[in-house]
Amino acid sequence: MKYVKTLFLFSMPLLFVSRGFAQTKVMSYNIRYDNKNDGDNWWELRKEEVVGMLQYYHPDIFGLQEAMPSQFDYVAKNMANYDYIGHGRDGVGTNSESTPIFYNNKKYELLHQETFWLSETPQEISRGWDAALNRIALYGKLKEKSTGQAIHIINTHFDHRGDVARYNSARVIMDIIKKYSIEEEQLIVMGDLNCEPSSSPIGILKEQLTDAFDLKDKPVYGPIGTFNEFDTSAIADRRIDYIFTKNVSVGSYRCIDDRRANNLHLSDHFAVMIEMR
Repeated sequence: MKYVKTLFLFSMPLLFVSRGFAQTKVMSYNIRYDNKNDGDNWWELRKEEVVGMLQYYHPDIFGLQEAMPSQFDYVAKNMANYDYIGHGRDGVGTNSESTPIFYNNKKYELLHQETFWLSETPQEISRGWDAALNRIALYGKLKEKSTGQAIHIINTHFDHRGDVARYNSARVIMDIIKKYSIEEEQLIVMGDLNCEPSSSPIGILKEQLTDAFDLKDKPVYGPIGTFNEFDTSAIADRRIDYIFTKNVSVGSYRCIDDRRANNLHLSDHFAVMIEMR
C-alpha cells in the first residue's frame, strides 16, 4: 500500500488533466535482465515492485526489453487480462533476452506477429555488423475490439556497442515498416535504442516517425534522461529509450522515475509512457 499511495500522490496532476478524453496508454520499459551480480538491484529483490508499477499505470500496450523467459513469465502471471507475444533473441525456446509486447486482451486482439533479427539476414537467427550480441525487433499487429481499428507495434533493443549495427538496425526497422506497407496506418516503434537524440540512427527513424518526446502539446512529465544505471545519487541525463509514433495523436509523454520502497531504482532504465487520444 505504501508504494501505491506514493505513486498516487505523484500522479494526481496527470490524472486530473486526463479525464476529458479516452486514452490508450503505451509504455516502453527495459527491466534489466536477471543478474545475480546486481546485488540489491537483483531482479528477485525488485520484481514485485516492478510488477506493482506496471499494475498501477496499467498501460494498454507495453513493450519490455532485456526480459529473460523467467522474467516475462513472472510479469505475465501477475498481470491480469494481458496476453503477450515474443521469444528470445537466440530463437524460440532459448534462455535468452527478448523484447515481448504485452497487450490488454479485453481491448485488443492479435492479428499477426513476427520476429526480425537486426542483421543482414533479418529472418534468420543472426548477429549483425559490429554488434556484440544478437538483437531483434518484434512486430505485432493488434486490432482494437471496440472500433476494429488496427495498430502496429514494433518493439526493439539496439546493440550497446556496435555503432554500425545501431545505424543499420534503424534501417531494418524502416524496412519492416515498408514490408508491411504500414506508413499510413497507426504505428508505434519503441524500445531501448542505446542512442541519444542527436545520433544518426535516431535521424533515420525521424525520416518517417515522430519522437513522442518532441510532441509539445503538454510539458514532458518526469526527467529527461531514461538511463539511470541504478545510481540513485546522480541525475539521469541520457535519453536512450524511445516511443516513436505515426498517424496517432499523443496527449502526454511521461518518463516514470518511481522508486522502490527502499529508495533504489526499479530498473537501470526508467519506463517511458505516452497516452494517445
